[in-house]
Amino acid sequence: MTSHQLAQLIAESMLEKQADDVIIIDLHSVSSIADYFVIGTGSVDVHLKAIVDYVEKSVYEHEDAEKPYHVEGMKNARWVLLDYGNVVAHVFLPETRHFYQLETLWGDVPLERFIEAS
Repeated sequence: MTSHQLAQLIAESMLEKQADDVIIIDLHSVSSIADYFVIGTGSVDVHLKAIVDYVEKSVYEHEDAEKPYHVEGMKNARWVLLDYGNVVAHVFLPETRHFYQLETLWGDVPLERFIEAS
């Protein structure tokens, strides 16, 4: 699976758990950190943890099963990071996402917004 396909799978998994404001940030031309960041927001800590668990499960159950190299933030559950190497998923609580504003750090990189189908 390409890194963009993995980013899309993660974004779609977030949406399936009703994450808000899901976006993919294409970083491959401006950063060596990762090719893509996927960002989503959970309404409360329990919702955030459910999103994270579902993303992990969805990616692992895919035909190219992968586990994250590292997971950070589950204890405090205000910002959880799932590091899949070339793709890093971030799930925030609303106030934490607003504070850090990751999507504004690279002002002119392509963003792909995901909206839940009605």
